[in-house]
Amino acid sequence: MVFEKPKFVTFDMNGTLIKFAINDAMREVLGDRLPADVADEYLRICKAYRFDECMGDHKPFHQIVASSMERASRWVGLEYRPEDARAVYEIVPTWGPYPGVTEALNRLAEAVPLVIITNSDTAHAEQLSKNLDAPFDVVISAEEMGTYKPRMRAFEYLFDKLDVTPGELVHVSASPMYDHRTAAAMGIEDKVYVDRGFEHDEHWLGYERITDIADLPVLFGLPRP
Repeated sequence: MVFEKPKFVTFDMNGTLIKFAINDAMREVLGDRLPADVADEYLRICKAYRFDECMGDHKPFHQIVASSMERASRWVGLEYRPEDARAVYEIVPTWGPYPGVTEALNRLAEAVPLVIITNSDTAHAEQLSKNLDAPFDVVISAEEMGTYKPRMRAFEYLFDKLDVTPGELVHVSASPMYDHRTAAAMGIEDKVYVDRGFEHDEHWLGYERITDIADLPVLFGLPRP
């Protein structure tokens, strides 16, 4: 399949373009206070709590990190320390892209404008987008939107900000849970799932699935370099 040229290609950032290594950050910060026998369960439920925290009224991302870590600590019976959550949050803007992402983005930018819509707050969104070393026309943060994906209000904000209809975008994400389910519900037919292996393929959502980011420009008719 080759997409007809859209007005914009919109991207989720963390986990799709940026290697979202929050589990590694929590292991580093907690150290020996995260026992091996509960570590996997702690990280699993913390991920679930982050999603849950995104579904309520907007709060800063550092509070999302803190609330999810506090709830996960209570779940497995660990001591929670607010300074641990802050340390994890402060590691986030140091993360870089997955291999091949910068090259693929710069290749694609030759043909179509690129946009980020991310659950990061504004300061992190600005730094992480710089870490990608690629040209983005617009970077939209959760702080700017006043909401988080997968809330429909996030995509409504995207449409209004870019002055587009759902049919004028291609949306790219590694997360059916945070992005593609809502994108499909909001009428975005042209979608790309970058399968990073941390969520199940939900092919019924009608996206193109790729496992190599180098294949993304090919979907827009650009030859591989």
